[in-house]
Amino acid sequence: MVHHIVMWKFRPEVKEEEKAGLKAAMKENLESLVGKVPGLVELKFVDTPLDTSTHDMALVSTLEKAEDIAVYAHHPEHVKVADTYVRPFVTERACLDY
Repeated sequence: MVHHIVMWKFRPEVKEEEKAGLKAAMKENLESLVGKVPGLVELKFVDTPLDTSTHDMALVSTLEKAEDIAVYAHHPEHVKVADTYVRPFVTERACLDY
């Protein structure tokens, strides 16, 4: 098993009152990818980080093997979700795979 962790900050232009709704849409759509993307075993969206955190949200994924990270990254369902619900609203992406 391998883990793929991604963290983001909201873009500065995202209004505070929009953030909860955007996080809810991200969570629902990203977590729905389990069962659709080969090799993706588990996915958890972290929408309520502690105040000591440096990022606004995170994605913690478990995949079967390291090669599945590339499969996940390029899978049409993942690309659709990322392009619709995540990328337009975030910046400062950080990633750790292990």
